[in-house]
Amino acid sequence: MEGRALPRDAREPGAGDNSLGQLPEWNLDDLYKGTADPRIAGDLDWLATECAAFARDYEGRLGELDAAEMLTAVQRYERIELVSGRVMSFAGLRYYQCTTDPERAKFLGDTQGKLTDMTTALVFTSLELNRIEEARIATLMAASPELARYKPVFDRIRAMKPYQLSDELEKFLHDQSVVGAAAWNRLFDETMAALTFDVEGETLSLEATLNLLTDRDRAKREAGAKALATVFQANLPLFARITNTLAKEKEIEDRWRKMPTPQTGRHLANQVEPEVVEALRDAVVAAYPKLSHRYYALKAKWMGLEKLQVWDRNAPLPRDDDRLIPWAEARETVLAAYAGFDPRMAEIAEPFFDKGWIDAPVKPGKAPGAFAHPTVTDVHPYVLLNYLGKQRDVMTLAHELGHGVHQVLAAGQGEMLSSTPLTLAETASVFGEMLTFRRLLDATADPAHRKLMLASKVEDMINTVVRQIAFYDFECKLHAARREGELTPDDINALWMSVQAESLGPVFEFMEGYETFWSYIPHFIHSPFYVYAYAFGDGLVNALYAVYEEGDPGFQEKYFEMLRAGGSKHHKELLAPFGLDASDPKFWDKGLGLIASMIDELEAMEG
Repeated sequence: MEGRALPRDAREPGAGDNSLGQLPEWNLDDLYKGTADPRIAGDLDWLATECAAFARDYEGRLGELDAAEMLTAVQRYERIELVSGRVMSFAGLRYYQCTTDPERAKFLGDTQGKLTDMTTALVFTSLELNRIEEARIATLMAASPELARYKPVFDRIRAMKPYQLSDELEKFLHDQSVVGAAAWNRLFDETMAALTFDVEGETLSLEATLNLLTDRDRAKREAGAKALATVFQANLPLFARITNTLAKEKEIEDRWRKMPTPQTGRHLANQVEPEVVEALRDAVVAAYPKLSHRYYALKAKWMGLEKLQVWDRNAPLPRDDDRLIPWAEARETVLAAYAGFDPRMAEIAEPFFDKGWIDAPVKPGKAPGAFAHPTVTDVHPYVLLNYLGKQRDVMTLAHELGHGVHQVLAAGQGEMLSSTPLTLAETASVFGEMLTFRRLLDATADPAHRKLMLASKVEDMINTVVRQIAFYDFECKLHAARREGELTPDDINALWMSVQAESLGPVFEFMEGYETFWSYIPHFIHSPFYVYAYAFGDGLVNALYAVYEEGDPGFQEKYFEMLRAGGSKHHKELLAPFGLDASDPKFWDKGLGLIASMIDELEAMEG
């Protein structure tokens, strides 16, 4: 599920605030009409039969198939992915609506277990495809244009060829995944959802406590930060155990697969070359002084402080507009921004609001943060928010709807080709945010309000680029250190602090307890090294937006074509029509230059 890293989405409590208007909730009927829907049992029965039949028909002979037979096999496999994806989407989305409900957790766990058992029969597919000679694959593709359309799928599978294990070991890994990473992931999610924080006598959830870090009252921000540190510290042994176990499990599997680095698997999944990611990482780290260090020094000056504390990082700026934005206004703002770019974009986004495709209110047990889940290509995406009426929440809506638009457009590629690598999956979401921001900025005549808007956007971009690359560096250090042995909570804390001071800059002081804040970030648990995709997407969009502002002829059509491509093309091929190339180290400097230019403008306003 694509979504935003939790730390980017600081909000404040107010779920029951009627001034926000009627907030929409999901209607999952387009997947299934409840857990008793007979179609669930029917689909599971079909999957059990079809998985066994697929194995019976093809195991041991995939390399012998002609083009027509291979096409049939691929289409049958795609149908299995579609049906299993529908069942898991339903189970997963129900669970995320209330992660503390034992019945929902059981339904998800049981469904996951059944599907894992059924699909073990399919593990041979990628193993046998990887044993076919390259020349044979080329011959098959040349013989059938319909099959050739699936070449990117074959390329993705065959990228794993050097790291493939024996058939027996691959089946074992597939089978035990339910009690491995998936089980530890659930333990983390359920623990986080159940945490409570005592803030000045009031008991709050994680989301509500994190939201205090954006409160106008500095004393409340401090109280929130200290409450977080107290609870994280109390639970640190468990979070360290989860982190150690998952990192060790990954190290073992990577070692058996002979993967050269802990990041290799993520780069392969993202279809991005390691050197491209390193160029991005190096460019951002080199830019820390002219981005985050410079901006936070300005923020300290605005706040009248010599030093910033960690609870000041996401503080509202003096004279910031703390008006709560009703849901209807948020909807109108985003749809108008989308329509201003191209009416088709607003038309695709509109049904999300009217048909139960968005779950917006904050509710007990609901998953924190925000995401857009594409479900399957014959249904539609669902968007999860925790909407509390802040301007940042409107940007989050624009972001997640961007994902939704992308997923709707890419669905035409079919189940196997619609999914976009994480590095490109952030393109439409960040672009949607930028459209919304620029529309609001252009409508602002008051210099003081313009300054606040620019500063807010700079903060968001720093959270997206600087902070996520710092997270990536933390993970790199963590996984390297875990290869040397078990890490104590203090060891992990020290790694966290080593990237915080470097990325945030000398104006910050770090309270006692901040060293534990790594523990609540879900991406470290669910998707190791995912975080660089945010920085990749932001840099890519900044470069794209520059091309758009320059009046590139036919930009909108080229943009829609890029989104429609889904995962069917490599990033080089997708960016070429815009004259962009992410493998060029200077490419990243363009995006970082846009952030720096906004800080230049803010500094000029000081004069």
